[in-house]
Amino acid sequence: MAYGLEYLRKKLATKQTRVNLRYNYYDMKNRAKEVKGIIPDNFKWLSHSLGWCAKAVDSLADRIVFDAFQHDDFQINEIFKLNNRDILFSSAVLDALVASCSFIYIGKNADSYPTFQVIDGGNATGTIDPVTNLLTEGYAVLERDENDKIIRDAYFLPFQTEYYASGKLTDFLTHDAPYALLVPIINRPDAKRPFGHSRISRSCMDITQMVLRTMLRAEVSSEFYSFPQKYILGLDSDAEWNKRAAVMSDFLNFGKGEDGDKPTLGQFTQTSMTPYTEYMRMLASLFAGETSLTLDDLGFVTSNPSSEEAIKASHENLKLTARNAQRTFGTGFLNAGYLAACLRDNQTYDRYAFADTSASWLPVFEPDAAALGVLGDAVYKINEASPGFLGRQNLKRLTGLESDTDE
Repeated sequence: MAYGLEYLRKKLATKQTRVNLRYNYYDMKNRAKEVKGIIPDNFKWLSHSLGWCAKAVDSLADRIVFDAFQHDDFQINEIFKLNNRDILFSSAVLDALVASCSFIYIGKNADSYPTFQVIDGGNATGTIDPVTNLLTEGYAVLERDENDKIIRDAYFLPFQTEYYASGKLTDFLTHDAPYALLVPIINRPDAKRPFGHSRISRSCMDITQMVLRTMLRAEVSSEFYSFPQKYILGLDSDAEWNKRAAVMSDFLNFGKGEDGDKPTLGQFTQTSMTPYTEYMRMLASLFAGETSLTLDDLGFVTSNPSSEEAIKASHENLKLTARNAQRTFGTGFLNAGYLAACLRDNQTYDRYAFADTSASWLPVFEPDAAALGVLGDAVYKINEASPGFLGRQNLKRLTGLESDTDE
């Protein structure tokens, strides 16, 4: 059942605000929400940015590195190779982590060869088939002007893609792919939310807001910390003196009044910045627990530089998250290769024909020299017990190293 172009346009409009909000947090363009009645008006112009949300995304995206498709009977590795695969995979993974999903738009170049283009989750949507995670229909904005107005968009259907300019149909492409040529790359999908979850969760955004407000309050308090407030008791009302000079001078001279009384000088207790740093450290712990990072990742040094094994142990949850992301992203990339093969060969292939093809990834944590030595001993013992069990492909997945010799 096709819902139609207008339905998908309205659906995208409802999701775009949520996606743009996450991109604002990733790009550090978000600002602290104003707390009325607390911060003086003279300080409200101050604004801060915080890169924790970007760190949460980048720390995972940088560890998810696609290698190649194994058992590639339909030569889809070649299609990705001719479409700037390194940039394509990196962009699709990053956008999926920020917006919960990204999309690969499949088209044709002048030579009728498949082309890939990544479209972020704020500019594309569709109706998903829960069995294959392919779209039965899709919609994507291909170009916007400087005012964010849509110039070109496209409506994707099985065996046909329609192109629109300023809302009018201008061209269409007929093809042999049995699904829409718009493939979702999804982060952590589930039955309730088939288009996944963003790495920048509501909890991450709430903690970021608390940190920004803490930084603003600390900025206000730093003025009082730099120049502690002083007071004078018993000064004549008609006495002339320069307040600014009194604050900056290292010597003050006050004479006795007409009645022989002399003024009393005093200073209020100096404001401490320690509560702010401790509170930010607590918020950093909450954020680290939410994103499987460590305090060191967020700028709070806790110990001396760790070994490779210690880093792995402290990022165990991050490794599990990366493994899960590799599985879902691999399915999305395989779906894109499957539809591109149909487009290239002008043939409607069955999706089950690609069941043996699987995505392989480079290791989440590359081993250091010491770990390579231990790994070499383990590989030697395993292959002694079962000759040929660990070959070149398995070793590449474990170490990330490419062999200089043939198989």
